[in-house]
Amino acid sequence: MRKIRVLAAKPGLDGHDRGVKVIAAALRDAGMEVIYTGLRQTPEQIVATAIQEDVDVIALSILSGAHDYLFPEVMKMVKDKGLDDEVLVLGGGVIPESDVAAMKEAGVADIFGPGTPTAKIVEYIEANVKQRD
Repeated sequence: MRKIRVLAAKPGLDGHDRGVKVIAAALRDAGMEVIYTGLRQTPEQIVATAIQEDVDVIALSILSGAHDYLFPEVMKMVKDKGLDDEVLVLGGGVIPESDVAAMKEAGVADIFGPGTPTAKIVEYIEANVKQRD
């Protein structure tokens, strides 16, 4: 069975990536392959990379407050490319609890805020990703 492939992405103008690097390391330690896009990615770049890298998960991380625009844009492109049944999309970073329902309504599977144990994120991915050979 192939390893779970995760694209860790920083959409928008957010310039801080310490948190996503911690998550990426934890996912790698759990046996997953992680591709990190780097900072300041557009939704188009994120989805194109997800397709190119044939990922199982897109993990979006944001601290800038633009999640209410950027996450739905990524989801729209995921759906437009027909990936919504194949790719699990997660969100993380500083996202107010009052915005979580809207993110899930847009198609983001779940949101993991600051302080979430990395083991919880690993367990969630392992339980929810659609395995492919």
